[in-house]
Amino acid sequence: QVLLVESGGGLVQAGGPLRLSCAASGDTFSFYTVAWFRQAPGKERDFVARISRLSDNRYYADAVKGRFTISRDNAKNTVYLQMNSLKPADTAVYYCAADKWYIYSDSDGYDYWGQGTQVTVSS
Repeated sequence: QVLLVESGGGLVQAGGPLRLSCAASGDTFSFYTVAWFRQAPGKERDFVARISRLSDNRYYADAVKGRFTISRDNAKNTVYLQMNSLKPADTAVYYCAADKWYIYSDSDGYDYWGQGTQVTVSS
């Protein structure tokens, strides 16, 4: 079992950067695939990015490809989401999720979730 806590959200102007962190505690973090999802008001939770256990596989949603970068530091039990060139459409609550066995992008596949962090991009 792993506990996830997101941080780093806030208010940023369009075009600006922001870095989110997802800190894990509990089980050995390097055993888990980790993903970021986001949910805007009135919309479904959407996949953003995921990273494999040893960082050898990273996958992004088309909407963020080329602007967002997911990375992890297993020694620090932390996954990061570097977000550049932010747009108002990126405004959402961002969640990190982890799973020991699931390695794809469907939110139903992840057993462990953080509480979310709000990202607001002003135009």
